[in-house]
Amino acid sequence: MKILTTETARLEQTDFTGTMRHPVVRDASNAMWISDTEPSAVDTKKLRDGRLTRLRDWMNRTGYGGILLFDPYNQRYATGTRNMFGYFLRNSTRYFFIPASGPIVLFDYPQSYHVSTVVETVSEVRPSKLVWSSVSGKDNETVGPFADEVADLMKEFGGGSKKIGMDRCSHIQAVALEKRGLAVVDSQGEILAVRAIKTPEEVQCLQVSLTGSEAAVARVREAIKPGVTEIDLFATMYDEVIRQGGEFVETRLLTSGQRTNPWFNEASGRKLRPGELVALDTDTIGCYGYFSDFSRTFRCGPGRPKGEQKSLYKMAFDQIHHNVGIIKPGLTFREVADRAWAIPPRFVEQRYTSVMHGTGMHGETPFIAHAMDFATYGREGTLQPGMVVSVESYIGEKNGIQGVKLEEEVLVTENGSEVLSVFPFEDELLEREI
Repeated sequence: MKILTTETARLEQTDFTGTMRHPVVRDASNAMWISDTEPSAVDTKKLRDGRLTRLRDWMNRTGYGGILLFDPYNQRYATGTRNMFGYFLRNSTRYFFIPASGPIVLFDYPQSYHVSTVVETVSEVRPSKLVWSSVSGKDNETVGPFADEVADLMKEFGGGSKKIGMDRCSHIQAVALEKRGLAVVDSQGEILAVRAIKTPEEVQCLQVSLTGSEAAVARVREAIKPGVTEIDLFATMYDEVIRQGGEFVETRLLTSGQRTNPWFNEASGRKLRPGELVALDTDTIGCYGYFSDFSRTFRCGPGRPKGEQKSLYKMAFDQIHHNVGIIKPGLTFREVADRAWAIPPRFVEQRYTSVMHGTGMHGETPFIAHAMDFATYGREGTLQPGMVVSVESYIGEKNGIQGVKLEEEVLVTENGSEVLSVFPFEDELLEREI
């Protein structure tokens, strides 16, 4: 699939009313990846190869002999496999040993090995040494066999290096590995830095994921009417996310009326009333496991929007478009913060926590803070081609009765930027005040 390079082209190929809008490539050689929930719009082998190459290039540059991956997001990035994703977010019992070169070994949950052996990235599957060990109070018993096995793999495939990375650095397991002569490094931050630059296939995945979320938001927009609850609307969105091949929604940020101020309230049983604003953030782990992160604010009819609603919306709209407009490769994070849209004083206290943040398989690096917050939350760095960022805005006065949340997902290109999220803004809320 060719990566779309203009908003017009994206809009022409996006249908917000039907179901299953993903372009499907009928490639017999890739038939195992064609399904109702993950149609083969992307060369998945090229996707896996590109990500693993980036990971191993970093390992070789920095002297890692191997890494242990417990984080399901990193596992999926490195190998393209997924197994009981939500379960392993809280149970660190499935792990991969990935050497800088050589075979990748998966230590998996018993009887589930077949789930991950369909891809070429997994060379061997062994039973996990850590299944239920923490729950059963047997960590002290399992840590020895775990460390022995990993140390043997490092000796055989680590190329003579003793340096091993762990993305979830469990103390008892790290100590056991160190006792066997390995130098254990908490490598989560370094791995996220590797993941910050997307391959062309990853950009395609993000576009497909956005298409599914756009369809879900379209259904929410159609369902907005007096008497509908926030939970009803959230369920509508979640339903369509799953139908589109998405996986789950990380947050429950869908609110109405006075609950739109301040931001970060979660969906409740509150019923919508005529004339109120409805705000949402997609925060969706969508197709192929890629994040879809854009925000929109709507108005519950009938009637026309009030002056304050249009004023808040226009400011959020201006903030988003100004900050998208400054994105270009080579710009430092501090320069982004300094050039960002100036928030009017009465909205500063309830500002969104970032100007923009990285987007990939979830909300990722970089996190670019406002200039006033840079010393606390910011970090130094530079925008680079291939980064994808979500540009944020929340406009709501402290103790106000409503607020507006808008957000766009943007690719940093060689020459500037490309907006990937194409869901329309609300014309009636952008009208000039009379």
